[in-house]
Amino acid sequence: MKRSLVLAGGGMRVAWQAGVVRALAEEGLTFDHIDGTSGGIMTAGMMLSGVSPQDMCANWSGVDVKDFGSALPLGDYLKGPWSLPAIGDADGLLGKVFPALGIDDAEIRRRASMPDATEGTFNVVEFTEKRCHSIDATQIDAELMAAGMSLPIFLTPLRRDGRIWTDAVWMRDANVQEALRRGANEVWLIWCIGNSPYWGDGPLEQYVHMIEMSAMGALNADFEAAAATGRDFVLHVVRPENPLPLDPEFYLGRIDADTLIAMGYRDARAYLDTMTSSGVAKEPSCTAMSEPAPGVRFNDTLHGQYDGGPVTFRATVVLPSGGGDARLSGYLDHTALGGRVFLSDGRVQSTGEDVSYIARARIKGAWEDVTVTRTFHDDPGPDAWADTRNARLDIGGQPAATLQMTVGDAAALLASVEPVGSHGLGQRAAAVASFAGSGLREAFRRYGGLAV
Repeated sequence: MKRSLVLAGGGMRVAWQAGVVRALAEEGLTFDHIDGTSGGIMTAGMMLSGVSPQDMCANWSGVDVKDFGSALPLGDYLKGPWSLPAIGDADGLLGKVFPALGIDDAEIRRRASMPDATEGTFNVVEFTEKRCHSIDATQIDAELMAAGMSLPIFLTPLRRDGRIWTDAVWMRDANVQEALRRGANEVWLIWCIGNSPYWGDGPLEQYVHMIEMSAMGALNADFEAAAATGRDFVLHVVRPENPLPLDPEFYLGRIDADTLIAMGYRDARAYLDTMTSSGVAKEPSCTAMSEPAPGVRFNDTLHGQYDGGPVTFRATVVLPSGGGDARLSGYLDHTALGGRVFLSDGRVQSTGEDVSYIARARIKGAWEDVTVTRTFHDDPGPDAWADTRNARLDIGGQPAATLQMTVGDAAALLASVEPVGSHGLGQRAAAVASFAGSGLREAFRRYGGLAV
């Protein structure tokens, strides 16, 4: 059996894919062929450069998102908006982002030429012929990889030998066809492009919608072509339940790589825990997502000591404002636990004054229950902060550590609050203001509809 990993685009949001790859590797899955399109080129580039899943996640944490765009010469901007080649160029990708992620085009070519090497392909459009080229890993170079991520309007294309190379997104954003051409019997499609019924107003939302339509149109065409020729294969799809935040939110610091990676791990584990050997149907619904219920998202970070060393717990919590289940992703950081371990099956449970974050984590090769319990109470006297800042960490049902929220952690929590499922400045501002003014315990009660 030949297994292909098809990494769809998604801009800077493909940090999410690093968490997916980490979960797939823990499951023991290996791939004979890896294909990347648009932002998925970064994930494919790391894997084909020999970067481990653990290092992929760590490398993303060290990337400065401002490096994704670099300025053009001043003279280009003086031409005016109607003659501007693009907002920026790919120099930041080539000089900063690729090295920070561990993408090395020479290493990719070297590894691709070895016997029994994992096959690799990178999708780049040549504009003159209006063709999408699946460039083999033995022939790829850093400039072509960056060109494959140079979205029109945002980054200038690569001009080389009289030809123009750019992002393949308007022709396809995931190349299942190439995986089948190379003989794949099993295709794992890693999809982080939005695919929900929501239609937003404004040029950014509708530019994204055009990408979504192009991406899904090409994917559906691949399915239809395979069916028409009788080409059968097993399809597995890992995708978010709700659309991921758009690139501007990442660029403006409203979400970070660590949060996206933890979400990717959670989403991959959710699929792995319920998958069947027959995979999913090859139809548009395979990548479908739902819009999240209105609410807020925030990061809750706590620190303590465990087994002689510092431990950090971070939970990204999504609380729906109208009641319902709160969603949870995140990780534990501790050397004795194996470095960073991500959370799976996360949920929030509330009993009396206690609010518990409950999840599973793969620790030293075994699954363990992880629970962090915060007690929200206010004893008489001016000590409300001390009454609410402590939490208890249990691992495998056993007390492990006392965790605390520092003043910096509290400030970071408030700074991380972002509305979800809200559209328009008014709705977004109201959601954040309501959360910030209520306090954490009251927010769990009001937003999560929990029995606090």
